[in-house]
Amino acid sequence: MNLVQITPGAGGMYCGNCFRDNALVAALRREGHETLMVPLYLPMTLDEASMVRDTPTFFGGINVFLSQKLPGHGSAPGWIRRLLDHPRLLKWASGRAAKTRASDVGELNLSMLMGEEGRQVRELDDLVGWLGGRGRPDAVLLSNALLVGFARRLRRGLGCPVIVFLQSEESFLDSMPEPWRTRSWETLATRGREVDGWIAPTRWFGERMQARLGFDPGRLRVVPNGISMEGYDALPARPERKPGSPFTLGFFARQCPEKGMDIVVDAFIELRRDPAFRFARLKVGGGCGPSDEPFVAVQREKLRRAGLQGDATFHPNVSRAEKVAFLASCDVVSVPGRQVEAFGLYQVEAMAAGCPVMQPTWGTYPEIVGGTGGGVLFGENTPAALARALREALARPGELRAMGEAGRRVVRERHTDVAMARETVEALRPWLTSASG
Repeated sequence: MNLVQITPGAGGMYCGNCFRDNALVAALRREGHETLMVPLYLPMTLDEASMVRDTPTFFGGINVFLSQKLPGHGSAPGWIRRLLDHPRLLKWASGRAAKTRASDVGELNLSMLMGEEGRQVRELDDLVGWLGGRGRPDAVLLSNALLVGFARRLRRGLGCPVIVFLQSEESFLDSMPEPWRTRSWETLATRGREVDGWIAPTRWFGERMQARLGFDPGRLRVVPNGISMEGYDALPARPERKPGSPFTLGFFARQCPEKGMDIVVDAFIELRRDPAFRFARLKVGGGCGPSDEPFVAVQREKLRRAGLQGDATFHPNVSRAEKVAFLASCDVVSVPGRQVEAFGLYQVEAMAAGCPVMQPTWGTYPEIVGGTGGGVLFGENTPAALARALREALARPGELRAMGEAGRRVVRERHTDVAMARETVEALRPWLTSASG
């Protein structure tokens, strides 16, 4: 197949969607499919080799912002717009973007959803024109539903199906203030009718978004997310652990309230109040941008007041090798997110390292944990419930180790980047057949 994958970059922030799309493109290419990765907005921050290569960044973040704020910017000379898309300027803009929340960009998000009817029409024309000069692809894949405004122009300009991946858009849109929240959902539903198909990483999230957007259930496919196994395959089997031996609780995701980092910290503090668990340690890893630092400082202070600062370590913005080593060093990883997620890539990353996960019983977590056998569901999303589950798990270390091995086995079978690429190709075939007919 000849495919185009369009993915927004998050600048200096680590972005699970970027990781997932980059891994998909890499695997599609290894499987023999010509796949072009087109970045939007800002550079991507990845812990693997980028698949963007020399493709220019479209919808450069500075031009997008100025098109929104200055009505005449859309007719600015091309040399000015190209200057504003210079990689050095976009890198500078990445630092400012790291401090941006969904609540700050409601009007801009709505304009993007409106496509050629929004203020970024020149950026859209540039993208479609550039892609059109490279020949007709078999399909264009949009990284998430916030890009559905592109669908009409892409279908007309390239004459191919447009498929949208669903990737945690719900929490982003729901965090916007009114009137932007309601108007964005309405525009997304309207523009979604022009999309040929939708691919969700979990059944739960796909059906939830189908209900909210009202598209035909027959246009939904489920393709689980996958990861590259580089580094994980070299990890040895975990040794048996005896009760009372050192135990490490890990958190690995963006270090923010939405991911429930404070729930893990509070559960650790509660666990350590019991002298029987004095051997427990805490490791916190994952993305930490400027907007996250005040929250992290509060968590560090809680640990200091509890006298546990020496038993907790923080590992922000690590490399891929450091991430694998981090997960391999944990006995359990918990990321008890407060917001609806499409998948939660950190779960299969932990399992790939043989580390079981401990997640609340809601959202997509039961589907992933239940489908792999690689973890524990602890009910209500509270520190007390997590601490209780940890106590019970530590009393049965053999079961904990067995869950880790089960999770690792299933990830190798179903959640690799190659498995994701092959299932994506199979999901695309009916839409490509229909388009050619």
